[in-house]
Amino acid sequence: MDRFRLDGAYLNLLNRRGFLVGAGALAGLGIAGEFSSRVLARPIFSDYPFKLGVASGDPRPDGAILWTRLAPDPLNGGGVPNVRIPVQWQVAADENLRNVVQSGTVYAVPERAHSVHVQVQGLQPDRWYWYRFRAGGELSRIGRTRTAPAFGAKANQLTFAVASCQDWQNGFYSAYRNMAKEDLDMVVFLGDYIYEYGSEDSTGPRQHNGPEILSLEDYRNRHALYKTDPDLQEVHALFPWIVTWDDHEVENNYANLIAEASSQQAGDPEAFAERRAYGYQAYYEHMPLRVLSIPRGPDLRLYRRVVFGDLAQFNVLDTRQFRTDQPCGDELKPRCEEAFDPAATLTGSRQEAWLFKGLAGSRATWNVLAQQVIFSQFDFDPTPENELFNLDQWDGYVAARARITDFIAQQKIANPVVLTGDIHSSWAFDIKTNFDDPASPTVGAEFVCTSITSDFPAEFIAPVQAAVPANPHTKYFDGAFRGYARCTLSQDRWQTDFRGVASIEDPAASISTLASFVLENGKPGIQPA
Repeated sequence: MDRFRLDGAYLNLLNRRGFLVGAGALAGLGIAGEFSSRVLARPIFSDYPFKLGVASGDPRPDGAILWTRLAPDPLNGGGVPNVRIPVQWQVAADENLRNVVQSGTVYAVPERAHSVHVQVQGLQPDRWYWYRFRAGGELSRIGRTRTAPAFGAKANQLTFAVASCQDWQNGFYSAYRNMAKEDLDMVVFLGDYIYEYGSEDSTGPRQHNGPEILSLEDYRNRHALYKTDPDLQEVHALFPWIVTWDDHEVENNYANLIAEASSQQAGDPEAFAERRAYGYQAYYEHMPLRVLSIPRGPDLRLYRRVVFGDLAQFNVLDTRQFRTDQPCGDELKPRCEEAFDPAATLTGSRQEAWLFKGLAGSRATWNVLAQQVIFSQFDFDPTPENELFNLDQWDGYVAARARITDFIAQQKIANPVVLTGDIHSSWAFDIKTNFDDPASPTVGAEFVCTSITSDFPAEFIAPVQAAVPANPHTKYFDGAFRGYARCTLSQDRWQTDFRGVASIEDPAASISTLASFVLENGKPGIQPA
């Protein structure tokens, strides 16, 4: 039995009313004694407290996670007194909240930046619900979420967007404005929700709130800045999200407790562990995550599974917290022996075993790995007898990747699909058992979504395009457009549409479909739609 199910069973015993409460309310359950004991029952806020909106996440057949944060002064620590504040919540079967089916009260506590995580249970599977929060007489906006189909139940269709890399400084969130108009069931976000850089690094149309972030308050204020964007708020309110992180939620290209070479904490794992703890805590405080993910110092359990009946199983991975150091000095370069070391890992042994167990036990038509960096091999230098690889990606961890592809092939895992972010461009790959042999079996597919705003340098586009023929398992590349991917699944077919906005300098920019690809159930290999 995996840890999530153990945690869920234990917490079920704590609350027999059919719902679970998260970080803000754990003090009331007597299992988080470090939280403040003073309660302000009737708070009067200095301004509207729900400025960061509402969100939901991790849909299950009987519920989802509901999130908000009390922050009348969000960019200056929140602006809420250092006390516990009761927050009421409601879930209804209608958009006007007349038919309330679940309700309760949780506590927002200063130790969690007055964020609230409500783990709702007891809802009906495979349907939409609406929710709202109340605190001190103030009402949040109404959010919408949905439940997953019952475990093992027949599910005919699922549509979701895949997004990543939303550097505030680089442009406006026109991609989210267009995403809000899509007919989606959920959003899958694959990392770089915030960027740690300082305002002095900006050449884009808007700036970060201060220098590079280092303290807990810094990380909280940076998350709050991103959450003030109205288009991002809208998509959070409309659809449940499944989230994971990459590196910029803490620091660029970190690996486990190893800081980037140029970091202030380089060579000092203890100092970096403190910074990582701040980044992880602020991440949890601002995401609709399960109780499973409450941080413990510099550690946070983020890998988990989300299942949609018999149609799709999402294995959400964490390739930052447990990875070994990037080989060969990192960056783009030829691979050294370290890149082939069987001990090198992106996931850590425990997460890898968890992944294999979940894949082997899956009965879903589509088995998804939702993760961060490009999984497929790609040689950026097409010149004969030369090679150039991105060693922060799976190309720096060749043996670890081979263990996954070999497992998929040997166990005959049904329809594996890897979803990836990180590289600020759109790609489609056939996953091979041997990427150096085009005739080797294709065992899966990988779709890489472009960024919401983060830059892909224009001067890199032509060299990458020139390298594609030397990597024949690469079926598509585009580096010119920002946007997202839209995936539509049925029992017979998977379609991915790469969606690109006309401009990130115009918040109202239009969007178009750049390319579309399909997979057929039981027939490995990407085809044009």
